[in-house]
Amino acid sequence: MTAEEIQARVLHRDGLILVIDKPAGLAVHAGPSGAPNLEECFDDLRYGLPRPPSLAHRLDADTAGVLVLGRHPKALAKLGRLFSGRDTEKTYWAVVEGSPPADEGVFDMPLLKVNTRSGWSVKVSPQGQPSVTRYKVLGRGPGMTWLELNPETGRTHQIRVHCAAAGCPVIADRLYGQARPDSQLHLQSHRIALPLSASKPPVDVTAPPPPHMMEALIACGFSPAPSPTP
Repeated sequence: MTAEEIQARVLHRDGLILVIDKPAGLAVHAGPSGAPNLEECFDDLRYGLPRPPSLAHRLDADTAGVLVLGRHPKALAKLGRLFSGRDTEKTYWAVVEGSPPADEGVFDMPLLKVNTRSGWSVKVSPQGQPSVTRYKVLGRGPGMTWLELNPETGRTHQIRVHCAAAGCPVIADRLYGQARPDSQLHLQSHRIALPLSASKPPVDVTAPPPPHMMEALIACGFSPAPSPTP
């Protein structure tokens, strides 16, 4: 992305952090394939500071939405403490195939990361780590359901595996559901609330729904905000 493109994705900026709207399909950091990644753009987000910001957490390459960056080492240390505990409130939106077992509930399934010849994946296993995701149905469409999900733990691919194990995989999940040509994963990091100061309200940031999810969201009852009149 150009400097203008990445800067246009900044949702929040203060002296400690940046919150950006990560596009789907772009890895957050460099991988063995050498494909483009988000970190390559961070030098354009210094905004006068001597060094670029750094990732405070991760999102899957296929997942869009809210991503938090620390602007200096002290901020990153503070964010590390927040993300390692349960003080950070994270909300995801997903459109899934089929429907979960109830209109709201909890996916409480231990998850285990396993290595295979073709790579690694995550599965539900009694030998796995405790993993909890709360969910609520926000709307329904033909053969699909719009979910709000709040992960209480932060396991790799947690929401994707929990939804698949419950019989309602995320639309276009090529790992745990069914790949769809010309379609991207219908999962978004929609909102985050960070209690950065004991004397101030949490920093609360919401990302707009990504374009590739809009058709399915509207089919499930989502009403887009009207465009501002010129």
